[in-house]
Amino acid sequence: VALVESGGGLVQAWVSLRLTCAASRRPISIYGMAWFRQAPGKEREFVAAISQFGRNTYYADSVKGRFTISGDIVKNTVYLQMNSLQPEDTAVYYCAARKQGSYSDSNVYDYWGQGTQVTVSS
Repeated sequence: VALVESGGGLVQAWVSLRLTCAASRRPISIYGMAWFRQAPGKEREFVAAISQFGRNTYYADSVKGRFTISGDIVKNTVYLQMNSLQPEDTAVYYCAARKQGSYSDSNVYDYWGQGTQVTVSS
């Protein structure tokens, strides 16, 4: 599956953004999908995941209650709705797909997008 992210940008704190991950070649329903992020000088970290066929969603504690992951199988697209953004959310956000393994472990993801930059100013 090929993944392409979009929707990043420069925003002020407390506003919202929606990231989009468009998938091609394979249906997203057969994969566990996730968003990770990487800030400058930091390791890539788990943000949110949605299981195969969208049965379950999972979130990092730092974004729980503010971010929502969802999928549209018709459009073959995964979204990350980000509300109440904070400067600490500044990072490159990556979409990823896996067939198996722990949803929060970046090492089990087989496919990655190129990333989209999100910058939040205070």
